[in-house]
Amino acid sequence: MSNSKVVYEGWMVRYGRRKIGRSFMHMRYFVLESRLLAYYKRKPQDNVVPIKTLVIDGNCRVEDRGLKTQHGHMVYVLSIYNKKDKYNRITMAAFNIQEALIWKEKIESVIDQHQESLVANGNKYHYFEYKSGMDSGRNASSSDQESQYSAAEDEEDSQPNLMRRTTFGNGPPESILDWTQENSTLACQNTNNQAFSRKHWRLLQCQNGLRIFEELLEVDFLPKSCSRAMKAEGIVEASCEEIFELVMSMDGTRSEWDCSFQDGSLVEEVDGHTAILYHRLQLDWFPTFVWPRDLCYVRYWRRNDDGSYVVLFCSREHENCGPQPGYVRAHIESGGFNISPLKPRNGRPRSQVQHLMQIDLKGWGVGYVSSFQQHCLLQMLNSVAGLREYFAQSDERTAPPRIPVMVNMTSCSVSTKKSQKINLTSVHNRSQSLENAAKMMDEYSDEDEDFQIPEEEAYAIEQETRRIEAFEEEPVVEIDLSCFLGNLRRDDNENSRDCWKISDGNNFKLRSKRFCYDKSKMPGGKPLMDLVAVDWFKDTKRMDHVARRLGCAAQVASQKGHFCLVFNLQVPGSTNYSMVFYFVTKELAAGSLLQRFVDGDDEFRNSRMKLIPSVPKGSWIVRQSVGSTPCLLGKAVDCNYIRGANYLEVDVDIGSSTVANGVLGLVVGVITSLVVDMAFLVQANTTDELPERLIGAVRVSHLELKSAIVPKLEPDPEP
Repeated sequence: MSNSKVVYEGWMVRYGRRKIGRSFMHMRYFVLESRLLAYYKRKPQDNVVPIKTLVIDGNCRVEDRGLKTQHGHMVYVLSIYNKKDKYNRITMAAFNIQEALIWKEKIESVIDQHQESLVANGNKYHYFEYKSGMDSGRNASSSDQESQYSAAEDEEDSQPNLMRRTTFGNGPPESILDWTQENSTLACQNTNNQAFSRKHWRLLQCQNGLRIFEELLEVDFLPKSCSRAMKAEGIVEASCEEIFELVMSMDGTRSEWDCSFQDGSLVEEVDGHTAILYHRLQLDWFPTFVWPRDLCYVRYWRRNDDGSYVVLFCSREHENCGPQPGYVRAHIESGGFNISPLKPRNGRPRSQVQHLMQIDLKGWGVGYVSSFQQHCLLQMLNSVAGLREYFAQSDERTAPPRIPVMVNMTSCSVSTKKSQKINLTSVHNRSQSLENAAKMMDEYSDEDEDFQIPEEEAYAIEQETRRIEAFEEEPVVEIDLSCFLGNLRRDDNENSRDCWKISDGNNFKLRSKRFCYDKSKMPGGKPLMDLVAVDWFKDTKRMDHVARRLGCAAQVASQKGHFCLVFNLQVPGSTNYSMVFYFVTKELAAGSLLQRFVDGDDEFRNSRMKLIPSVPKGSWIVRQSVGSTPCLLGKAVDCNYIRGANYLEVDVDIGSSTVANGVLGLVVGVITSLVVDMAFLVQANTTDELPERLIGAVRVSHLELKSAIVPKLEPDPEP
């Protein structure tokens, strides 16, 4: 480290995009000095060279890139660069907006100091001042204002004195009515059923400590398709940032304060301030007779100069989010949240939260039962009271907010578009600490920065390529499968239910021998091990080390002198489930990658154990949510390895990570309608390890929860 004074330092997310267009996140240690911004892989000691540095001077800019979603995690992105060299920049992100704002303020203060020194030397910086006529709102955000002028920075001569604080947001979409402005002229700019003033409200009732208002219209008639707007106002004892992050998340945490929320996901990320979302409503108005409702809408957010946050909604159609079977598509005319800071009371922060909703729930219930629309609308507005109670009863608020990814079509890379699938996660996912999230940031990637290509082996590419087909010609070592039993039956009939079969390895794409050079992949082919049995267990507690069960396939294999690799996928819930796969081989090839994995340490195992999932049969949303993207399980979830005399058991705790829940797609509520394929392998990273080989692959068809049994596990031996 240099001898300059350290202004600020700490762990942040290194956010970036690879050459092929795929984004990534890594946890890195950032250090801001009086003249330098640098980051390291870990907290730096003396004379440690940083990964990258950026000299900070008066020409630097801090771009607020807004909210980005990566692997389901919401991060707030800042981009720091010098306007004289825009291609040399550092992009950093934080899991919470408070930390992002602190870093932005610290970096800007360093830039200010350099500008003041230049002013003292006679080189003046002139700040661009915004006039009141530039924005129709009284409390508009500089994020929106500056985005109108940030493009001028590309031309140094045209605008040499442009204000340095720029943002990436493009302002609200034209279809969204900003009801927080309360400006009748603004409302009149919209000609779609909304050309009326938002200024007049009537107190309808007080409920759960909230004031519920109904809009008073200044028009002679209300269009049939446009319902009357209602809004709720309440005081929440929390900072605006804390409330904003909860409002933006759509994972299981949301169901703790929003009683109308069932689940939701990201359809498309337009930019850092605008996204298109899919949202299922949980309405309690005669659910036996009334179909549930869902929404597809655009969401825009901004942070105002006074520290308040505005989140706006408006329905929008999207090609990747059509009508869903069993749901009525409701229509949001306008709505959202307005979160404003108040003076603290007794040392605790307070915020005023306004939640407005103008929605047409569609369907027969709206036309024939007048109370249906109002009842459901009040249920949605009651989320403000849910926010208040959530913060009143919760002390720990460190989990990073999440939003499950449905479809992301923003990438320009064709190959990336194909690989980005729906990732609709169950609302029962466990919340996760910032430390656990940090472990997942170096998640799987076939384009990893640290991938090594030995140059001395380049001359042998063609010779090595010819050897790829040789694996299919290896002599077959037969194993008597009749002695292995599992409680889940094997059935090779395609139409069978509640069973398993061996999946064709050619359905999975693995790294080829040439992967180091051209990123090519090939069909998986014949696996290294035989899948001999599958167990389907349930219990009131999590089931660890199932290989100790007497008579299980691992014990039988050990008695016969074979080696068994056991994968125990643990699904949490009120009832804990475990699906256990037993892969057997007569012996491990000495020096092979599989043998190194079995006998290696946990760090090596976590960095190499890979799962490739897919859902060949199931609903469109679930099939797209799982996709076929490989996942390094050891970096996505907590894995426990038990090395026995002749076996290795891998206990995969799916509940330790919401990301893993999305990747695996094992949503218990719909598992009976799914056919799930899973392939297990050890990731190959160097040319001597390539091509990759499957450990084994399995297909589970239409699993029934009632078929799971409670296992009788022997007590673990005393250490």
